[in-house]
Amino acid sequence: MEHSVRDDQGATVIELHGDVDLESSPKTRTILLDCVAAGKPVYVDMAAVTYIDSSGVASLVESFQSARAGGTGFTLVSVSEEVMRVIQLARLDKIFTIHASLDDARQAGD
Repeated sequence: MEHSVRDDQGATVIELHGDVDLESSPKTRTILLDCVAAGKPVYVDMAAVTYIDSSGVASLVESFQSARAGGTGFTLVSVSEEVMRVIQLARLDKIFTIHASLDDARQAGD
């Protein structure tokens, strides 16, 4: 799993690439939680994620909960089909804020 983090219009954008699985999820968890702790809205761009397992989903859920507890936004954007299937199977599409693009998320005010 590769990643990049950038500041963008007062928010943090995290781009994830590749597999988010048991091997990479500890690193993913740390990246996500560190960004949430900064107190800015977080957008997680998942367009280039090719696979996610339950440990990767757990990292997203923990980060979402941390953001919510801290009053910070946590939004998934550009979620790949592969990842969306897993999120929907776990019924997390009802929990997470998900937008087709970063621009869509900004327009929605998320």
